[in-house]
Amino acid sequence: MSTSLKPGDKAPSFSAPSWDGSTVRLSDFSKSKNVLLFFYVRDNTSGCVREARALRDAVAELKKRSAVVIGVSTDDVESHARFAANNELTFPLLADSDGKIAEAYGVLRETGRAARATFLIDKDGTILHAWPKVSITGHADEIVAKLDELT
Repeated sequence: MSTSLKPGDKAPSFSAPSWDGSTVRLSDFSKSKNVLLFFYVRDNTSGCVREARALRDAVAELKKRSAVVIGVSTDDVESHARFAANNELTFPLLADSDGKIAEAYGVLRETGRAARATFLIDKDGTILHAWPKVSITGHADEIVAKLDELT
């Protein structure tokens, strides 16, 4: 699966509930933060746990680069709450139960689940970089390096 979104494209807007009871919108970060939007397949699976923990561990470095992390999967809010608690996640995990966000970003699979993909979105809502196929190992470091390269 590959997304048709590429650097320079406007990122599709979204609004969805997070595990902490808040509603998160892409526009919440306009003009203030870069957004690292990562799609993952399913809560509490081994690969998704490794990916989420690596991003959790990189939050301080990303914050230094004015970036926030937002995770998205088609799991529900309750599943996200357990996943966040089990893995000490502090960033929003959005419940895309109907798959509309994943579809807008071109990462919705035929199974109804999101493919593993990451988008770096700038403060103006433009895609700076897309990783349509993510290799979990080293991905957080790739993101930090890309932010350094782009600034």
